[in-house]
Amino acid sequence: MSELGAVILVVEDEPQMRKFIRASLTSHGYRVLEAERASEAVMMLTSHNPEMVLLDLGLPDGDGIDLTKQLREWSRVPIIVLSARGREDDKVAALDAGADDYLTKPFGVNELLARMRVALRHAQSRGADPSVQTFEFGELKIDLVRREVFRGEEELHLTPTEYKLLVLFAQNAGKVLTHRQILKEVWGPAYAAQTHYVRVHMAELRKKVEVDPSHPKLLVTEPGVGYRLRDRV
Repeated sequence: MSELGAVILVVEDEPQMRKFIRASLTSHGYRVLEAERASEAVMMLTSHNPEMVLLDLGLPDGDGIDLTKQLREWSRVPIIVLSARGREDDKVAALDAGADDYLTKPFGVNELLARMRVALRHAQSRGADPSVQTFEFGELKIDLVRREVFRGEEELHLTPTEYKLLVLFAQNAGKVLTHRQILKEVWGPAYAAQTHYVRVHMAELRKKVEVDPSHPKLLVTEPGVGYRLRDRV
C-alpha cells in the first residue's frame, strides 16, 4: 500500500465537514470516497476496498462504535474516528472496538494528516515480510529472535512482562493502545479491570528504555485512554 494516492473512505453525515475533509485530502494526493450512513459505508468498503476509513460516530442509521465492531469482524482497514464527542469514555470505547486512532472535532488538517500517515504505516507493517524479526525506534532496537533489547550500545535487561509489553507496543507502533487492550494481550482477559498493573509496569519499562523517564519521548501517555509508542522518535 502506497500512501500517495491512497483511497480514503470518509463516513460523515455533515456536508460541510465532508467538504472540508475532501478538500484537505485531495490537495495532498489522496483519493476520497464518501458515505453519509453506516449502511453506505459497509457497501463502499466491500465494493471499493479503501485503504483507510475516517469515521464520524454520530450517523443517521447507527453509531460509529457499533460500525467499527462490525467492520472488525472481517476487515483490518485502518479506522480513525473523527468525532465531536470528547469524553475519555468515548475514546476508550472506540479504540476498544477496534479503531486505530481518535481525533476530537475541531481538529487541524496537519494533525489529521500526521495521524493518517501513522495509521497507514502501521497497516503496511502488519503486512510486512514475517521474516523481519527486528524493530528499531531511534536508538532502541528489539531483536525478537534473540529476545534482546538495546538502547544504543547498551543492552537492556527487561523482565518477561516488560519485554512482552515492549514487543506489543513495537508491533503496534504509532497506534494508541487502551489499558484494556494492553491488559488483555499481556496479562489475559481476566485482568481487564486491573489498570494499576499497566501503570506500574509502564513506569518500570520507561526507566529502562527512555533517556529521561520523567519526560518520555518514546512511550507516551494518552491521558485517560492508554499509551502509544511513537514510531518516529
